[in-house]
Amino acid sequence: MKTFEYTAVVWKEKKGFVSKCTELSVASCGDTLEEAVGNLKEAVELYIENAKELNLMEDIEESLTVKEKFTGSFALVI
Repeated sequence: MKTFEYTAVVWKEKKGFVSKCTELSVASCGDTLEEAVGNLKEAVELYIENAKELNLMEDIEESLTVKEKFTGSFALVI
């Protein structure tokens, strides 16, 4: 069994929180920050289970096992 590391980006919207796994482009939401992250974990687990069944793990494994990840933000004036 392998350990997969993923990045969760969470932001507040008017009616709750949105969460997204940047490596897999999987998203979820919740009424609280904790719920949004918990729901995202469940969505990612389901995504990975499906990838295993379809023999697609090789396609996504590198993005989930790499240790060097960097996140940041930037602003645009439009």
